[in-house]
Amino acid sequence: MLASGSKLAVPTSPGTPRKKAAAAGPKVKAPRASTKRPTKTEPSRLDALQAIIMTSLDEDKAENIVAIDLQGRAAFADRMVIATGLADRQISAMAVHLEDKLEEAGLKRVLIEGATGSDWVLIDAGDIVIHLFKAEAREIYGLEKMWGPDLDDKAG
Repeated sequence: MLASGSKLAVPTSPGTPRKKAAAAGPKVKAPRASTKRPTKTEPSRLDALQAIIMTSLDEDKAENIVAIDLQGRAAFADRMVIATGLADRQISAMAVHLEDKLEEAGLKRVLIEGATGSDWVLIDAGDIVIHLFKAEAREIYGLEKMWGPDLDDKAG
C-alpha cells in the first residue's frame, strides 16, 4: 500500500529506440517518384541509334540480328534489338563495344546486365533495349514470338 501523499512511479516505455519505433507503428512514407519514362527520343534519333547498334553487332559477327518496333506496344522501350552470339566472350565483347559506341553517340547512361559470362546479356539504351543471346537461350525465351508483329496479327 502507498502512504498518502506518495506518488506512484510511472515506468517509461521499455526497450531500445528500435523497439519503441516498432511499437509506434509504421511511418507514413512519402509518395514515390514517378516511374514514367522520361521524354521520348525523336524518331530520327532512334533511327540513328538503331543504325549504330545494328552496325556494331554486324561488325562483331552477331548472328540473326532482328529489330522489333515496340512503339505503342510497350511502356519500357520503343525498339528492341535481338542478336545471337556463339560464345560468352563474344557476347561480352559485343556488349562492351555497344556501350562504347552508344556513349560516343551521346547516350549518357547505358546499362548492361549479365555481361559477366551468361547466356543472355541485356543492354538498356533508353528507348532501345538490346538482347544478346546464345542460340539455346534465345530459343528458350522466344522474345521474337512474344514481341514480334505476328502476335498483333493473331490478337486482332
